[in-house]
Amino acid sequence: MIEVRGLTKQYGAGRLAHGSSAVRAVDDLTFDVRPGKVTGFLGPNGAGKSTTMRMVLGLDRPTAGRALVAGRPFATLDEPLRVAGALLDAQAVHPGRSGRDHLRVVARTNGIPVRRVDEVIDQVGLGPAARRRVKGYSLGMRQRLGIATALLGDPAVLLFDEPMNGLDLDGVRWVRGLVRELADEGRTVLLSSHLMSEMEQTADHLVIIGRGRLIADASIEEVLRGQGTGRKVRVRTPSVDDLAGALLRRKLRVHPTDDGDLLVEGASAETVGDIALEVGAAVHRLAEEHTSLEQVYLDLTGDSVQYKVSSTKELVRS
Repeated sequence: MIEVRGLTKQYGAGRLAHGSSAVRAVDDLTFDVRPGKVTGFLGPNGAGKSTTMRMVLGLDRPTAGRALVAGRPFATLDEPLRVAGALLDAQAVHPGRSGRDHLRVVARTNGIPVRRVDEVIDQVGLGPAARRRVKGYSLGMRQRLGIATALLGDPAVLLFDEPMNGLDLDGVRWVRGLVRELADEGRTVLLSSHLMSEMEQTADHLVIIGRGRLIADASIEEVLRGQGTGRKVRVRTPSVDDLAGALLRRKLRVHPTDDGDLLVEGASAETVGDIALEVGAAVHRLAEEHTSLEQVYLDLTGDSVQYKVSSTKELVRS
């Protein structure tokens, strides 16, 4: 389990006299990452996700607050890689070593049996590429090597920062299956990614931050429901007025769309179809719709984006 309590990271406090203002990259964050679940860690660029992960792993010192891994600060763990593994930067590998040699060095310096090297190489699908020097690796291959390094100590806690970057479709699908498998084994998994469609399929729980502050900490279902994204039904009929009137009499919320359909909230497709039959309205289309996690995420973090562009037209005019 990962416990974050009042975690704060401030930069620049010592330079205030020279006209620079202090920046809070992480601002009083509190949340838990529990075993047996994939917890999605979301936020715009610059929101403080990577800084938070670095503080969890003892790579950055908090200005205030604390982060515990398995009940202790990571830096105090006797065998840290057996407790927590992480992929934060796929480029942070000596380019002159082969992938296998990199893993062997990590294993030996952490008291991990060298036989684990071949096991994780097979697990991540590096295969013969493990014998090549890392400088010749693509980003996707470096991601696989980074994941292998995280898995080397067979840890109960795993942190992955954008592990799908550089992977092809098959690789993305593999990462999705891997993190689900790890969580199903009872491990604690914290996964940061900008791929909302993948996160929607993979995560059980979401922690969303913006400008270093917590925006949401709930199950993915609760996040969607909390944004008014319950079940909606789109219906197309030539008898728009008759059907809309009947739906409104049932106390359902009805919204006309730009293309002439009706969007109905608070009812199933079956219910809308039955009402249409009652009033004799022909139905040409009837389908349930759900707002995507991507749209919910954009709504939640809209005020937290550091860099905004109003429109392409405005850029052209300027």
